[in-house]
Amino acid sequence: MFIIVVGCGRVGAELAFRLYQRGHQVAVIDQVGSSFANLDPDYRGRTIEGEVLSQDVLTRAGIEEADGLTAVTNSDSVNAVVGHMAREVYKVSNVVVRNYDPRWLPMHEAFGLQVVSSTAWGAQRIEELLYQPLGRAVFSAGNGEVEIYELVVPEAWRGRRVGDLLAGTESMAVAFTRAGRSLLPAADLVLEPSDILLVSATLAGIEALRERAAPAGGPR
Repeated sequence: MFIIVVGCGRVGAELAFRLYQRGHQVAVIDQVGSSFANLDPDYRGRTIEGEVLSQDVLTRAGIEEADGLTAVTNSDSVNAVVGHMAREVYKVSNVVVRNYDPRWLPMHEAFGLQVVSSTAWGAQRIEELLYQPLGRAVFSAGNGEVEIYELVVPEAWRGRRVGDLLAGTESMAVAFTRAGRSLLPAADLVLEPSDILLVSATLAGIEALRERAAPAGGPR
């Protein structure tokens, strides 16, 4: 694929090199030429210095042939406008933009863009890790609003049925493993300590499950 990366800060430089390593054609745009020093020395893709909102610069980068574009500058307004131009004017099929300040997230959503908010996601992950260790996130959807957690069933859940355990929480069972064998968990599945349960949950959902694992809390 041919992908354009707009913004060559730490995120853009790392992304561009990862894409290049995977064999994609990559063009990086930044209005400050010295920013290209952030790129790995082994990067051999294109670099274009110029105003990222300029149609001439985007044309020189090859946007009319691009399969994808990502805007990862530190300016949420710039990312939104570039992403909107790429999708609506140049008909780029796959556009992803970075959200830097969560307060600007509604603007990105108003444009209907695919958004990655590293700030919001990172804050939520740190918040989770500061809580109890039960439930390690193994997959994050969107900006972390819903994640898949791996839970090693504690002693407090011995004999509990999956359906009863998850009832009333913002979570649902995804997979279950016992003695190395995995299956789709039925609601009447009875849990044993050391079983591994994968659940899809919001932050509120995983908090509720952690409370139910506490020795003195939650319904049994």
